[in-house]
Amino acid sequence: MIARLVLLVAAALLPLAAQAGAQQYEPLAASVQAALHAAIADRAAPEPQFASIQEKVNWLTEMSGRLSRRIPDREARLDLLKTVYYEAKRAGLDPQMVLGLIQVESGFKKYSVSSAGARGYMQVMPFWVRLIGSKDSNLFHMRTNLRFGCTILRHYLDMENGDIYRALGRYNGSLGKPEYPNMVRGAWEKQWGWRK
Repeated sequence: MIARLVLLVAAALLPLAAQAGAQQYEPLAASVQAALHAAIADRAAPEPQFASIQEKVNWLTEMSGRLSRRIPDREARLDLLKTVYYEAKRAGLDPQMVLGLIQVESGFKKYSVSSAGARGYMQVMPFWVRLIGSKDSNLFHMRTNLRFGCTILRHYLDMENGDIYRALGRYNGSLGKPEYPNMVRGAWEKQWGWRK
């Protein structure tokens, strides 16, 4: 009876657990490595650009409300949201998809480390620092983590000719398995969907 209760509680908590995987090291052509390095090297201030001030206020207010339970500090929450928006747009990604990915990967825990060694909000594997970063790249630094994560996901989207499911599978190290892409898609649509 007690074992059954423990199993039911554990099963109920499974969807809440972070689903960080292990991005797989794949040798990169020198030109790809140089392009990815250049993509993460820009240190411009992450002030997101919206179509209007009203759209910016509406988006930040809506997303901040949805994130308030996970990140109670308003200033930290807005800083994360602005940076997610900036880095996602910079990489040509939907900011709400990136929020869904972060929810699944780390549960919005900045210092999350997976069993495979992936780090931070977007659970970036340390080998990426050697490939495209520099010795001072800190994957626990919010901006660095989001810049790397968005750049890597964009790279995988390009590799997969825009196929989001395959790109997400590569990102998580679970290519060919639908569970992870479906979890990100579910979080993206149910929790972070945005209507202007």
